[in-house]
Amino acid sequence: MTQWPEKDEQIRRAHAGLIHRVVHEVANPGSVPDLEQILKITEENEWTALVAAIRRILAGERELAALGPLDEEDRVIVESILRGIQNPDSLPDPRASADPAFAAPALAAMIHAARGGDVQALQMLGNMATQMLAAGGDMARIAGILRPLVEGERDSNRLSEKMSTQAAELVDAIVRELKRLETH
Repeated sequence: MTQWPEKDEQIRRAHAGLIHRVVHEVANPGSVPDLEQILKITEENEWTALVAAIRRILAGERELAALGPLDEEDRVIVESILRGIQNPDSLPDPRASADPAFAAPALAAMIHAARGGDVQALQMLGNMATQMLAAGGDMARIAGILRPLVEGERDSNRLSEKMSTQAAELVDAIVRELKRLETH
């Protein structure tokens, strides 16, 4: 099986729910009733190139180059979908969370920027929340705490209630990084 660079693997893990849903829909058309709603929300959150590429995949396109210009994150998601269609064993584990060492600083930076009024950061968080909700489980729970974090909540115990140990560690790492950013 192909090994992905660590950064790409983190992207795959973060978007595993969406990747699996698209691959499942391609294999069994009509089997993912919430896919259209997820794509609509994703598009509303300005991931238009990604949604356009996914729609082309759903219509039968299988060549990455024919799917239009994609940024790095979109490209990793689309490549994962295309590889998953060819070989379902290549799909990311939908239960694996992103590594807190990689995810926490990036999420904290976006939350900090959104809290400071950065509209683009707020839009990116909204987009990420949509993808995380689609993944379900702890990812959906983490999506649910993004707004309180932007609003200033810093009690990691309260934020991580009902989360697995790994997700709670991610929340704690995000809160620590936010506190560090807020003191500088």
